[in-house]
Amino acid sequence: MFNISREIDDIIGKSLNGTRLSPAEGLRLFSLKDITVLGMAADEICREKHPEDYRTYIIDRNINYTNICTSGCKFCAFYKEVKHSDGYVIPKDALLKKIEETLSLGGRQILMQGGLHPSLKMDFYVDLLKAIKTKFDVHIHAFSPPEIVHFSRLNGIAVRDVIQKLKTAGLNSIPGGGAEILVDRCRNLLSPNKCTAQEWLDVMREAHKLGMRTTATMMFGHIETREERIEHLEKIRRLQNETGGFTAFIAWTFQPKNTQLDTALLGSYDYLRTIAIARLYLDNFPNIQASWVTQGAKIAQLSLKFGANDMGSTMIEENVVRAAGVSYQMDTEEIESLVTDLGFKARQRDLYYQIL
Repeated sequence: MFNISREIDDIIGKSLNGTRLSPAEGLRLFSLKDITVLGMAADEICREKHPEDYRTYIIDRNINYTNICTSGCKFCAFYKEVKHSDGYVIPKDALLKKIEETLSLGGRQILMQGGLHPSLKMDFYVDLLKAIKTKFDVHIHAFSPPEIVHFSRLNGIAVRDVIQKLKTAGLNSIPGGGAEILVDRCRNLLSPNKCTAQEWLDVMREAHKLGMRTTATMMFGHIETREERIEHLEKIRRLQNETGGFTAFIAWTFQPKNTQLDTALLGSYDYLRTIAIARLYLDNFPNIQASWVTQGAKIAQLSLKFGANDMGSTMIEENVVRAAGVSYQMDTEEIESLVTDLGFKARQRDLYYQIL
């Protein structure tokens, strides 16, 4: 098939034939230097899952309701300690105005996440959700697993009950933020005050059981090994087998500027290789998003030939990656242009990948 070793050829052949790869086989793919081969295989699998003549994107806004956080993650340039002069909790009127602007720009969804604030209790979040839903018909994609676990601990309420209360108040789905690498060796070094890998998975399992859909993410290129990247993919693949509740996988590279980690920035080569391997490995994930927010427009476009089928969000507002010194911006017209340049139609979607 390809001019590569028999072993790699067999592994890629297995994936193309719909046979699930083992962790050892997934890891072996990282040894392949010619990422074009991986891209071709990932693109073939993507086209089998998505034979339609379009690729998708979503219009939404990332609203950070507070930057005050007790987690102290070494990779984060966004958070502020409790008494920091630049710490904030967004006023409700300001948040509602941001949502109004989003809807006026054609958005149907908000992504809402924040720091692990030490004194905002459950009533704050319930009231916020109710206020949004009273005023707007908007999909609320909010509160990543570390936040849910934090709410649970702070209020003395079981995780399942936290999710149920938030859902009743108007929460529609949960983002996959805070996954980083789902291996506790990494988490203990990077973010010891944040939820464990198992707690992250347990939040998603409970959300899926309650009928909510969620996304799965991976931030890589910091202290993790390739083995740990595969372990991360294996854990979310197993949970997807169990629940089927993940709508998409989203991966991006760690941005080191202004953080506590002295790590070289990972290049686009390793990003594209990892995206392609994810498409080969995550056989039960229908959708993979490109990360133009960290990679820029052209690499995000190339991702659509390396296994991704979605360009992600227009990100009307984004603060966390920007705080780490990266500030790519794209509007609807540019995203659609990048998609059509590849010969696809560009279609706006919702969280469930329904075309709007």
